[in-house]
Amino acid sequence: MVAAPAPLAGLPAPAAAPKALREAAEEFEAVFLAQLLQTMTRGLAGDGPLGSGGADPFRDLLNQEVARAISRAGGIGVADTVLQEMLKLQEVS
Repeated sequence: MVAAPAPLAGLPAPAAAPKALREAAEEFEAVFLAQLLQTMTRGLAGDGPLGSGGADPFRDLLNQEVARAISRAGGIGVADTVLQEMLKLQEVS
């Protein structure tokens, strides 16, 4: 796991951010991870959960749910960085 960046001076730590902002940052990270998983699994061949075939109709759904689970479990640090940037923009505005 990548270490989360240090909080910016004068801004609350990401853990102290409002719940809606935290959820938005985690959802952004989940979308990012889903894209990574889609790219990683695109070239996999073989039988899917519904048998053989080139296109598994549920692969994208599985990738999205795995990405959400990864993000909720702490993710890879993208949500914390996005959250810090959202907090910084709120302070500037």
